[in-house]
Amino acid sequence: MAKHRIYTTAFASIYPLYVAKAEKKGRTKAEVDHVISWLTGYDQKDLKAQLERQTDFETFFAEAPQINPSRALIKGVVCGVRVEDIEEPTMREIRYLDKLIDELAQGKMMDKILRRN
Repeated sequence: MAKHRIYTTAFASIYPLYVAKAEKKGRTKAEVDHVISWLTGYDQKDLKAQLERQTDFETFFAEAPQINPSRALIKGVVCGVRVEDIEEPTMREIRYLDKLIDELAQGKMMDKILRRN
């Protein structure tokens, strides 16, 4: 079966869309970066390096320093699909990130987005 094209899409080509979506709703690039860091473990320097390298989504998640175990608490629908029901691991990681960005743009508190009690 062929890979979904998002796997080979450069993370750097979608990242500005994440930032624009958040900023359109009054959030900041720093908050987007914080959410990405929470999910993947990339610090600011490593995130910048991934963006400059034009790393694709599959590699971006495969090379993530520390995928957050609390990501399993992310529930809900993205693009008409429940993220918790996605079986393919890389697609689930991508949709987790989409869901976090959606929540950020919806104005949720950062503690709720990052699944803190």
